[in-house]
Amino acid sequence: MSQEHFKFWPVGLPRNITSPATNLFYNAEVSAARYPDKPYLIFFEAPLSYGRFKDEAERLAGYLQHDCGVAPGDRVLLVMQNSPQFILSYYGILRANAVVVPVNPMSVTAELEHYIEDSGAKVALVAQEVYPQLQPLLGKQVQRAIVAAYSDYIDPKTTLRMPEVVSAPRQALADKHVTLWGDALTAKRTPGPLTMGSDDLCVIPYSSGTTGRPKGCMLTHRNVMHTVLTNTFWFSASSDTSQLVVLPFFHVTSMQGGMNAPLFYGGTIVLMCRWDREVAAELIQRYQLMSWTAIATMVIDFLANPKLDQYDLSSLVRVSGGGAAMPAAVGERLQQLVGSPYIEGYGLTETIAPTHVNPPDRPKRQCLGVPICNTDSRIIDPETLQEVPQGTVGEIVSHGPQIFRGYWRNPEATEAAFLMLDGKKFFRTGDLGYVDQEGYFFLVDRLKRMINCSGFKVWPAEVEALMYQHPAIQEACVIASKDAHRGETVKAVVVLRATHKGQVSEDDIIEWTRQNMATYKHPRVIEFVDALPKSATGKVQWRLLQEAEMARAARAQ
Repeated sequence: MSQEHFKFWPVGLPRNITSPATNLFYNAEVSAARYPDKPYLIFFEAPLSYGRFKDEAERLAGYLQHDCGVAPGDRVLLVMQNSPQFILSYYGILRANAVVVPVNPMSVTAELEHYIEDSGAKVALVAQEVYPQLQPLLGKQVQRAIVAAYSDYIDPKTTLRMPEVVSAPRQALADKHVTLWGDALTAKRTPGPLTMGSDDLCVIPYSSGTTGRPKGCMLTHRNVMHTVLTNTFWFSASSDTSQLVVLPFFHVTSMQGGMNAPLFYGGTIVLMCRWDREVAAELIQRYQLMSWTAIATMVIDFLANPKLDQYDLSSLVRVSGGGAAMPAAVGERLQQLVGSPYIEGYGLTETIAPTHVNPPDRPKRQCLGVPICNTDSRIIDPETLQEVPQGTVGEIVSHGPQIFRGYWRNPEATEAAFLMLDGKKFFRTGDLGYVDQEGYFFLVDRLKRMINCSGFKVWPAEVEALMYQHPAIQEACVIASKDAHRGETVKAVVVLRATHKGQVSEDDIIEWTRQNMATYKHPRVIEFVDALPKSATGKVQWRLLQEAEMARAARAQ
């Protein structure tokens, strides 16, 4: 690994840090003891103190153990949008000595069924808007569910504009398999001892890839603590740091930087459930927020607000993010507004957020940054698996304490994800990049197929597998299409069965996919063709279709 980047290392930060040998829940205990009355979070003007947070998380843990039968090591499904209940659920599951399985709340029944069957979860904590999707599985794949209403944790007098999903009143659900959130807390169950340690499983977020079905990433408490500590130290965060949190908690970037790290250092987070540029500006002004983690599409929309100059945003000193490169012109405008550059980072679900972050005092634009504490990252030839010279494009591989154990119940995929270099185990990211002369990493292309829609990762093989369930589709190839708002959107190139040609329209296919997969995944564009390009061995040559789509977009500019 190049050593050049250490010349630009954050001042006073050791190159290697020691992660605590504790369960992640211990952070909640410490912060509650230090700051019992201080707001950990604010949700539509309603604060939740550290003391109350710990108390409610423990009550929830007791209910999971005593009334839901959750035993040590059990996996528990968590399906909610950003809310106090998401964080309370996450830490309640950990306090019950169980493992969190966070899932996108936009998932439909078929997708939930996969996560449940694969993880073996028998208990789920869900928001009430998710309940209709989970209900067909209750009493079958799932034995118990605790259902939460976001409106239980808002200030009813708030003047902030709210999504309907937040303002919706609590519903009474007549289902013997369901307990309402409030009833679980008022039972006041006391959990048993906290027994899970740093090397036990903490969370299993799901990632996909070229094989189609999402795979669970096994991450321990020690894995999670490493990027929690790095986030804290890298950005010199303290108990007086305040942050706007918009990115979804089920995604590891916000899970770590927006939820777990602030709980560790005792900061205050202000939550948004859905993106709204005017509400975001109002919250920054009202609470004098200091930092904000955002993807490029959010920043573009935020800066496009014609009312932006009406807000006092002077408290904002850092905006950071990743997922897709920030356009240079947008980054320049943001720097003029904030007074500091956008800080980009890079990581994957398998690495529980960053392996790379730009040094705050010397970031580079459209750059992944440098390897963080304790992390060895290199560029290898994906064919020979040998390290390549500086400046040469190859696959990014990483070794460090944040790297996952492997894929849940999938030893073949686990074996394929790692390689040995110099006696160390490296994770193969599937991303192509290079290192410049100063040791900074840059992304060039993806070895794996992936579409980035407003920060959500869409794996084409997974979408294709679902599309083949449509009776009219003979073949489908999913590619990325440029989109002014989302950055990229999902396009499907489809060959119809001879019996259905002329009887099924593009809109018919789009509507079917909308009903059968999460909103961010389903194709927005359908192109019918007579045949898909294939190699001599019969494999669909998706790159040819992708290159043609990119050329078409370039001509349209």
